[in-house]
Amino acid sequence: MATTNSSTFKIILGSSSMARRQILAEMGFEFTVMIADIDEKELRREKPEDLVMALAEAKADAILSRLQHTSQFEEDAHATLLITADTVVVYEGIIREKPSSKEEAREFIKGYSGGQAAVVGSVLVTNLKTGKRKSGWERAEVYFYNIPDDIIDILIEEAITLNVAGGLMLEHPLISPFVEAVVGTTDTVMGLPKALTEKVILEAL
Repeated sequence: MATTNSSTFKIILGSSSMARRQILAEMGFEFTVMIADIDEKELRREKPEDLVMALAEAKADAILSRLQHTSQFEEDAHATLLITADTVVVYEGIIREKPSSKEEAREFIKGYSGGQAAVVGSVLVTNLKTGKRKSGWERAEVYFYNIPDDIIDILIEEAITLNVAGGLMLEHPLISPFVEAVVGTTDTVMGLPKALTEKVILEAL
């Protein structure tokens, strides 16, 4: 998939998300991972698009300040690109981030059952050599069949849904049979839109 020649630059993925790591690897990129330690709840915006962009920037800033205080940040002949991203779910006009408890995760998933949710995701690429930043966001909609209570119970017990925006994990084998349709791309829902990522990488180089 990688149309860019990744041997000419290095990539740092600023995310703890397994789905984002998987998508970036599928795109043919090699990368190292750094995690931005920020309190996402401190940043508030009314529009989901503004929120995901602001959070991706806050993550990049946090990682940049850490890099500048460590020996990891060495002058290199190659460019280093830092990729940060954020995803929120919008349900009935309300922005949903990671559930704060099992009860909230249950409430979220019960709401999707037989309904729909939108996912808004951002990608920000910071060129550490030039300081250039390029970004964008994408939206997808997910439509669900009815999800049985016993399936929801298992998902909540696994607690894996607590780590994802809106408790929404399309790729989970228990959820995927109940996804009726995705309008947009699945990788947007999973947290890293491939085409957008490729585009902003090229723009940032």
